[in-house]
Amino acid sequence: MTMLDTDRALVQAATAVAKLRCRSDNHTVAAAARTADGRVFTGVNVYHFTGGPCAEVVAIGAAATQGVGDLEAIVAVGDRGRGVIPPCGRCRQVLLDYFPSIKVIVGPMDALRPVPVTELLPETYVWADQQLDPSAIVRTGQWPMPTVPSSRPASED
Repeated sequence: MTMLDTDRALVQAATAVAKLRCRSDNHTVAAAARTADGRVFTGVNVYHFTGGPCAEVVAIGAAATQGVGDLEAIVAVGDRGRGVIPPCGRCRQVLLDYFPSIKVIVGPMDALRPVPVTELLPETYVWADQQLDPSAIVRTGQWPMPTVPSSRPASED
C-alpha cells in the first residue's frame, strides 16, 4: 500500500507529540490514531517498572473517551528522533481484537507504508475464543465470529 497524505499527516501528528511530550524516561513513545472521518487521537506511553500502557493503547483510550468505536489507521513514533516504530506484540493483539481492519504505519522514514494489522500478526490468537459458547460450535460446526467490545455513549452508564 502507498502512503496517503492523511497517513503522512498522522505520522507528523505522532512526531509532534513525541517532540513535545516525550522528554523523560516515563514517556518515550507517542502514537496517533485516525478515524475514517479524519479525527486524530494521540497518546504517549506511560512507562513504569511494573509495566504500563504503550502509546498505542493510550491513543485507543483517548479515542474511546470521545465515543469512537472504530479506527482506520495508527502509527507510533519514538522519542529522540527514532522515527516510526512498529507496535509491540501486545499492541498488535489489541489492535487486531478491537480494530481488525486497521492499518498500521510501519517502516523506515524513507519507506513508510500502511499495512493491515493482520499482516503484522499472522496466525493470531483469537480473543473471542475465551468467550465461546461450546454448544454453538457443536450446533453449527463453525466457530462464531469474534465479538469486539465497542464504545458506548457515557449517557448509558
